[in-house]
Amino acid sequence: FDEWYNFRANPRGQVHVLASLDETSYAPGTGAMGADHPTAWCHDFDGGRAWYTGIGHTRESYAEPQFLAHILGGIQTSSGAVDADCTASQTASFEKVTLDSNTNNPMELDIAPDGRVFYVERDGRVQIVKPDTGQTVTAADLNVTTGNEDGLLGIRLDPNFASNGWVYLYYSPNGGAPRNLLSRFTVTGDTINLAGESLVLQVDTQRNTCCHAGGSMVFDSAGNLFLSTGDNTNPFESSGFAPLDERAGRQDYDAQRTSANTNDLRGKVLRIDPSDGGGYTVPAGNLFAQGTAMTRPEIYAMGFRNPFRIGIDKQTNTLLVADYGPDAQAADPNRGPEGTVEWNIVTPGNYGWPYCHGGNYAFNDYQFPSGPSGAKFDCAAPVNNSPNNTGLTNLPPAIAATVDYDYSGNPRFPEIGGGGAPMGGPVYRYNAASTSDRKWPAYFDGKAMFGEWNQNKMYTMQVSNDVRSLVDINNLLSGMTFIRPMDFEFGPDGALYIIEWGSGFGGNNDDSGVYRIDYIAGERAPIAVATANPVSGPAPLTVAFSSEGSRDPDGQAITFSWAFGDGQTSTEANPTHSYAAAGNYTAQLTVTDTEQRSAVANVLVTVGNTAPTVTLTFPPDGGFFNWGDQVRYTVNVTDPEDGTIDCGRVTLQYYLGHDEHAHPLQTYTGCTGVVQTSLASGHGADANVFAVFEATYTDNGGSGGSNPLTGRDIEQLQPKRKQAEYFTTTGRVPDGLGGGDPGVVRETTGDTAGGFQNVGFIEDGDWWSFNPANLTGVDSLRVRGASGGTGGRLEVRSGSADGALLLMATIPGTGGWQSYTDVTVDLPMPSTSTGPLFFVARNHVGETGGGGLFNVNWVDFLGRGVTDNAPPVVTASASPTSGTAPITVAFTGTATDAEGNTPLVYAWDFGDGGSANTLNANHTYTVPGTFTATLTVTDSLGASAYATVTIRVEAPNPSCLGGRSDDFNGSTLDKARWSTIVRENQSYSVVGGALMLPTAAGDIYGARNDATNLVLQPTPGTAWQATTRLTLPTTANYQQAGLMVYGDDDNYAKVDLLHSGARRVEFIRETAGVPRNEAADSTVAPAGDGIYVRVASDGTNRKIGREHAG
Repeated sequence: FDEWYNFRANPRGQVHVLASLDETSYAPGTGAMGADHPTAWCHDFDGGRAWYTGIGHTRESYAEPQFLAHILGGIQTSSGAVDADCTASQTASFEKVTLDSNTNNPMELDIAPDGRVFYVERDGRVQIVKPDTGQTVTAADLNVTTGNEDGLLGIRLDPNFASNGWVYLYYSPNGGAPRNLLSRFTVTGDTINLAGESLVLQVDTQRNTCCHAGGSMVFDSAGNLFLSTGDNTNPFESSGFAPLDERAGRQDYDAQRTSANTNDLRGKVLRIDPSDGGGYTVPAGNLFAQGTAMTRPEIYAMGFRNPFRIGIDKQTNTLLVADYGPDAQAADPNRGPEGTVEWNIVTPGNYGWPYCHGGNYAFNDYQFPSGPSGAKFDCAAPVNNSPNNTGLTNLPPAIAATVDYDYSGNPRFPEIGGGGAPMGGPVYRYNAASTSDRKWPAYFDGKAMFGEWNQNKMYTMQVSNDVRSLVDINNLLSGMTFIRPMDFEFGPDGALYIIEWGSGFGGNNDDSGVYRIDYIAGERAPIAVATANPVSGPAPLTVAFSSEGSRDPDGQAITFSWAFGDGQTSTEANPTHSYAAAGNYTAQLTVTDTEQRSAVANVLVTVGNTAPTVTLTFPPDGGFFNWGDQVRYTVNVTDPEDGTIDCGRVTLQYYLGHDEHAHPLQTYTGCTGVVQTSLASGHGADANVFAVFEATYTDNGGSGGSNPLTGRDIEQLQPKRKQAEYFTTTGRVPDGLGGGDPGVVRETTGDTAGGFQNVGFIEDGDWWSFNPANLTGVDSLRVRGASGGTGGRLEVRSGSADGALLLMATIPGTGGWQSYTDVTVDLPMPSTSTGPLFFVARNHVGETGGGGLFNVNWVDFLGRGVTDNAPPVVTASASPTSGTAPITVAFTGTATDAEGNTPLVYAWDFGDGGSANTLNANHTYTVPGTFTATLTVTDSLGASAYATVTIRVEAPNPSCLGGRSDDFNGSTLDKARWSTIVRENQSYSVVGGALMLPTAAGDIYGARNDATNLVLQPTPGTAWQATTRLTLPTTANYQQAGLMVYGDDDNYAKVDLLHSGARRVEFIRETAGVPRNEAADSTVAPAGDGIYVRVASDGTNRKIGREHAG
């Protein structure tokens, strides 16, 4: 054992780490560093080199060859006796160069041999960043649909791009049948000829509802093209678990028809060899051989949900796939695992979705819309029996993920922690022959790049030499800022090129961009930042330019050079320039340091056209609504050049927001309209979900060929039940008396009413906020609180923790920190301004303690809010709710509509294919099963809600006296019927209508085969059932009696009543002398000495049963 040091500060990023400790393999003690614990490193220092190791505190270490080699290497490295790069993993050895900061919705990129960077915008544009000028040009603009996550999704340059100019695009064409196309185009200069499109592959889709399109592409070294596709399935009505809705008309909510369908291209990774003349061939080695019935040979791997970003190792042609997971905030034993995401080293196979995910965590079969739950799926032998499946029923076994983690992380992969947005990338391969001064060092050779979009972080996945297994995970460039890394590729120059999505929900983010990360191992180039105001307007246009934010990371002086795009220049830091003529200009700032290293930044200026001003006048940003509500919107647009606005060109995109991202759902047209929000959030009742509205208008362009410009306004709406754990910020007011750490703490809730977490450890002065919030239409607030003490006061303030007091709620002592009650307080003067809403905890008046006051689970915002039309309130009941088939059930519904939007339309779905269109209805169930009857009520404006009731139908009781039954009449056994008695000893008798068998020593369990009086008759060759009542007053252990299916003493199955410490009923099967005797096969017997037991057979399989509740 060694002595392992814990360090106060983690040196990673400042030094080059050589070795780390696995704290799970020992007890790290006080000051444990967690998943990232460096213990050996080196770095350049004062013209020399320093080398450190925390290993070697025992004599035994110096007898270990590996440790001696470690020490020798350190001496050689620090003395300079051998070449070594001690800057390879330090953030300061890399610089992030801005290539294009004027992006909107950048999706995927690729780099040409000549250094041009091609990237695609989801709106259909193919952009090229030119390395010689630093400017961006549009090579093509495809006509695409962008609803439901569609659009221009992927790009890949042909491996022979330098000679053939081919580029492959994956996109969603506007109009026609719903489909996504993989097409090849030719690049001539900086232009793509769309008329020369050559269709390679078509993926049929549905566009009725969201989500998951995939669209990432890579080539292997043999010229085969991999394409990832999503499950194209709505995830919002399965409570955050697997979408398995098999009801008629609900195929778009069933991922079994796509991901688990061997005859469908969705939810897959495809591998094809594009043909020169268009189309493709299928290379050998995919999952299904060509000609295999009910399969598609293009499928390389199946069972994915949304494999959004993939990468490859060109040296081994190993594919790497990051797959998104569902959104459940916590596991449910009756539904499945918590939302889990994956990173996979992929070989041909089935990766499980929607039956299994992550480390083969199985989901339950489930009857939609509200249960019941069935058994968990068998990951080793998944079966797709969905009516929406057109492929094989029996699927390949599910392959567990290489890496998986959920919202709170996975202890197997602690380096990543929690997240939920994985982005796969390539394996870096160091090219020693390359003369590029940007290429990454050999240290990264064999490491795969990985991004965590939600965390704003990047990691390396260290893989084995054959890229078949994971070795280690490390944070990448921890000192560098990433804003939602979206896609990343190594260029021919060995630098990493990266797209950042930016910090907004729906795209069009000011801080999105395309960047290059260079390894410099020395002084860095300056950073150029350019802005302008205004960036559009009529000619002549005077623009104020700014270089604020430009700097040199090494502290050198910098100079500025502006080229305004009209032939004029300036060397001022912040010049003003007037454009005389209308047109489209790119103003470029060049920043140069004293070593003549430079960087550029561009600003686009449109002269002759003014960008439209778009304002969502209603609902207000931060307004409150309920899921299922209809929300009216109003958009105001002004544009100096267009004058009168054509409202038919105003669009409103509705998104479902979740955590740090948003799913685009319906698109509406018009200056006003009504958005139908989802009936349920679909991420589970406790998820961090909200609505996002984005209004846009693109004008007609202006004089002098000035480009059309787009204006937009975006806002977030809050659900009326706001879970407290999803606060925006937290802290403590200056005069707070709390004695613990400032702010509230999330913890798992014990509230029986639900909720995933509550906020706790709330002391005097602690606060949390929700932002944005607007209380328009809110009449009162209802706080769900608990206190194991005397409680306290909760102030609700506007704008800041010491802002205007809107109301105060008193949370009483409830007898326990998880014993919750509701406290409702009227809102006398609701604020109609938008901003943060602060909740400030205070002691009761007169109290001065610093301890805990109360917990809060959620806050309900009561009143109409921004709702235009709420759905009806619906209940459903039935009588009876269980019985034997055939059973007639009387269903009763109630429905009220607060707005009086009548008439109401009623629709019953009885769960067995039956239906009715009245509020109350009768229905007869003729087959056994568990059915969910659903009453959906829709008001006259189209808002709907539903309620469900579960009906359990049992099979008719079979006659116990049919066929070959025996009433044991008389006084002797009917040996014509009971033709075999094993080891007969004549001690049995027939008395009073029963066969009397005395218990005796003996058994046939295992090797002991001496039980007497096994009374047998032949079993029929077809289906049969045997039922009997047995009475056994047990007095000693292992006394038993029952029914048996008997082949011989070593092959049988039996159900019996016995005594084994207590009265029990057990099932034992023995095959070839080997018994199955598991705890799960033994249950407590009903009270009394008698019990019914049964054996049933369908001619092949047998089932046993015992009396339950009489």
